[in-house]
Amino acid sequence: EVQLQASGGGLVRAGGSLRLSCAASGFTFDEHDIGWFRQAPGKERKGVSCISSGDGYTYYADSVKGRFTISSDNAKNTVYLQMNSLEPEDTAVYYCAQYLKVDPRCRVVGSWGQGTLVTVSS
Repeated sequence: EVQLQASGGGLVRAGGSLRLSCAASGFTFDEHDIGWFRQAPGKERKGVSCISSGDGYTYYADSVKGRFTISSDNAKNTVYLQMNSLEPEDTAVYYCAQYLKVDPRCRVVGSWGQGTLVTVSS
């Protein structure tokens, strides 16, 4: 059974930083694209970032490029999302997801876990 356990959300002021973690289990970690999408209240979910530890592929949404960094630790089957220079527009529930390996990559969600709330105050 695929399990994706997200943690690390919280309340932070604009300009601050948070690091999200996603502990994955139930599948071969380095054979999948794993990442994050987010959903703000009343809005559609949007992809944020994704990584494949198998081939080093990474994806960032334009809105987070230069501010967010995704990384993975194969020994711990964990993906991290370092979020810097946070803006109120980043406020959302962030979900860890396993993406299907179809082109374009990191676009089609296969499985996801419970979310973690990130709130950025102005």
